[in-house]
Amino acid sequence: MANYNYETLLVDQEESILTITLNRPERLNAVDETMHKELETVFAEVGNDPEVSAVVLTGAGRGFCSGGDVRAMDERGGAIALQSRPLGAVSQGGRRIIHNMLWVEQPMICALNGVAAGLGATIALFCDIIYASDQARIGDTHVRAGLVAGDGGAVIWPLLIGVAKAKELLMTGDIIDATEAERIGLINKVVPHDELMETVMELARRLATGPALAIRGTKHAMNKKIWNDLNLALDMGLSLEARSAGHPDHQEAARSFVEKRSPQYKGTI
Repeated sequence: MANYNYETLLVDQEESILTITLNRPERLNAVDETMHKELETVFAEVGNDPEVSAVVLTGAGRGFCSGGDVRAMDERGGAIALQSRPLGAVSQGGRRIIHNMLWVEQPMICALNGVAAGLGATIALFCDIIYASDQARIGDTHVRAGLVAGDGGAVIWPLLIGVAKAKELLMTGDIIDATEAERIGLINKVVPHDELMETVMELARRLATGPALAIRGTKHAMNKKIWNDLNLALDMGLSLEARSAGHPDHQEAARSFVEKRSPQYKGTI
């Protein structure tokens, strides 16, 4: 087994199935700078681990991932402050998470155990198969934080549910429950909360013991469609998100979240 030693991620292996658990339950597994860097790294490690045949991704506690850590954004001056390294032309960290997820050849299943918002929703939806608890909810809430949905949401949501519905959900930032997410084709299946991990692990074992070349090759062929759209839209989305991170609307959204009040957006560009 590779040395999966992280501060904000728990990594466990049972036979050839690797389970990655986002582990900041006190913040609903919100992504701070440390977790962001570790997410960039872990998928690259998994993809190169010959002892792993299937991957399960889930969250600790009552949530999957509530997105970027808004308190950290307020304290450090915005979303881009979560990434301390130079951005270059676009956010290298934001690009690296999505690219590394897509390069994982092993089948990857999301066990959506609770709320998934913003970047958390993006990470969940870039998994190959998403099974959700009947208590789970999901939404890309970037716009509600005064941010462009640029970290991959503008790529994956239209692919899964079509452009019209994706525009509605991404431009409003609305969160939908698991039943509605299954109905519109955003996720694969809803199961009773207490049965989620058992159901996901059963599927993971089936994929891990199946014909690896056939399964991985099928995934790789289908991912070409995602890569095509990713190459078209991701860098643009990340650049626009970086721009919006410096706008007063984002600063107001972060501040109002901490102060537990409704944001007062300026409505200017």
